[in-house]
Amino acid sequence: MSSSASSPLAKTDSHSYAQRNAAYWRRNLAICVFGSFTTLVSLTLLLPFLPIYVEQLGVHDKAAIVVWSGIAFGATFLGTGLTAPLWGYLSDRYGRRPMLIRAAVGMALLMPLIGLAHNVWQLVLLRLAAGLIGGYASSATVLVATQTPREQAGWALGILSTGSLSGGLIGPLIGGLLPGLIGIRQTFFLGGGVIALAALVTIVFVREDFQAAPASARRAEPVRLGSALWLVVAPMFATAMLVLFSNMSIEPIITVYLAEIGVGRSQVVLFAGIVMAASALGSLLMAARLGRLADRIGGGKVIIYCLLAAGGLLIPQAFVTQWWQLVGLRFLMGMALAGLLPSIAKVIRLSVPEKALGKVLGYAQSSQYAGQVLGPLLGGALGGTSGMRSVFFLTSALLLAGAGLNYLLMNKARAALHPLQ
Repeated sequence: MSSSASSPLAKTDSHSYAQRNAAYWRRNLAICVFGSFTTLVSLTLLLPFLPIYVEQLGVHDKAAIVVWSGIAFGATFLGTGLTAPLWGYLSDRYGRRPMLIRAAVGMALLMPLIGLAHNVWQLVLLRLAAGLIGGYASSATVLVATQTPREQAGWALGILSTGSLSGGLIGPLIGGLLPGLIGIRQTFFLGGGVIALAALVTIVFVREDFQAAPASARRAEPVRLGSALWLVVAPMFATAMLVLFSNMSIEPIITVYLAEIGVGRSQVVLFAGIVMAASALGSLLMAARLGRLADRIGGGKVIIYCLLAAGGLLIPQAFVTQWWQLVGLRFLMGMALAGLLPSIAKVIRLSVPEKALGKVLGYAQSSQYAGQVLGPLLGGALGGTSGMRSVFFLTSALLLAGAGLNYLLMNKARAALHPLQ
C-alpha cells in the first residue's frame, strides 16, 4: 500500500498541522539540519581532548581519568534521554518552535560554562545540564516529523539525520585541531558561539503555525493509545534502542579487537578512529536515500530490511583478519543502520494522533539514548568475559530478533488497522 496511507486515528489532526505549515517546512528543515549539525559538533568535539581536560581539572590517576571521561561524556546523553518525553509533551501543548529555541539558547549558555569548570564534578554536572536543557536534535525531529507532508516525511527525516551524523563525524576532527590552536577552554567558548548563531537563526527564521488546544480540551481525558497502535509503537521504541545499542556495543571494543587481530600499538588508535568513522560515513551517505525509500515502500519494510542487513553484516565482522576488512564491513553496516531512525519517526508520525505525537516521539528519543548507555556497558562486560567476537554474535542476534519482532507485530497491527506504511 502507498506510504501516504495512514491510521484513521491520525489522519485529520496530522493533516491539519502539516497543511498549516506547508509554506514553512522546507526552510525549517534546512535550519534544523544546520542547528543539529552545530549542536552535535559542539557536543562531540571534546572527545579527543576530554581526558586531558579531566586531568587539568585535578584528576591524575590514569584509571580515574578514563572513568571520569566516560562519565562526563555520557552525562549529556543521559540528561537528554531523561527529558526528551517532557519536551515532547510540551511541544504538543505549546508548539515545536519554542522547544527548538529553548534547546539552542540553553546549549549556547552552557557550552562556555563547561569551559569554565574548576573541577571534574562541575564538568559532569554542566554536561548533564546541557543534556537536560538541550536536545536540539530531538526537538528538530519532532518539528520535521510533524510539519513535513507525510509522503515526504521519510526523505526529510533522512536529510535531518545527515545533519546530526555530520556533526558527530566532524566534531571529533575539529576537537583534535582547535585546542592546539586556541586552547581547550577557548574551544568551548567557540562552540558556544556557534550554537548561539544557530539559536539566532532559529529565532529569526523558523516559522510555525501552531494552534494550542482550548482549555476544555486540555482538561479532557488525555489521549490513550489503543492496543492496536501499541503493536506499532512498542516495536518502534525497541528498534530505536537497538539502533544505538548495536553501534555502541561494538565501538568501545574496537581498539582492543584490532590489537587482537594484529594491529600494532603505534597504529591501533589511528585505525580504530578510521573504523569508527567508516560507520558514520556510511550512515551519512545513505540516510536521505533510505528515507526516500521509506516514502516509496513504507517505513515498516525499510526497518525490517535494514535490521536484517545490519544483523547479517555483524557476523563476518567477528571473523576479520585485517583492519581494512573491518572498515569495509562497518561502512556497510553504517549504511544499513542509516534507514532506521528516519523510518521509525515516519511510522510513529503516521500512526499516532497529533496531540500525542510530540510526547511519543520524545519516548522514542529516550529509547535511543537508553541504547547508547546500555550498548557500551553490555559490550564491554561481554567482551571482557566471553571474548570480543561474542559481542558481534550477540548484537547480531538482537538485530535479527528485532527484524522478526517488527514483522510479527506489524502484521498483527494490520489486522486491526489499515496498513500504516
